[in-house]
Amino acid sequence: MNLKSFLIFGTILATPVSCLAEEFSISFEWGDIKKCNTGNPNRVSNPIFTLNNVPEGTKFLKFKMKDKNVPGFNHGGGKIEYFGENVIEPGAFIYKSPCPPGGTHTYEWTVTAQSKKSGGKLAVAKAKKKYP
Repeated sequence: MNLKSFLIFGTILATPVSCLAEEFSISFEWGDIKKCNTGNPNRVSNPIFTLNNVPEGTKFLKFKMKDKNVPGFNHGGGKIEYFGENVIEPGAFIYKSPCPPGGTHTYEWTVTAQSKKSGGKLAVAKAKKKYP
């Protein structure tokens, strides 16, 4: 083995496995939710979520939305059974829609991959977006 091969091979061996695997991530689109800017949210179906690199062993996904401008307001979320899909369509759960009073707020969804319904946290992914 020459020096260049040794350095490349040594670098691969020294790289932690966690760096080689892609991290759990999400993205979302608001979809066709009823427009709201009164500060009184509607109860609506979940946004369209796209999931990437869901951890092996995931049996449930827990969703939670936070208004970054008013973090104390509970918009809720939901928990669903996970069967390996990469897209979660509207209708999986109901939550309180974004509804900033007279302006734009930033909302963040947190999704926790769980190995069992009551916990067993495997990974957490977050995504945020402005509304409207």
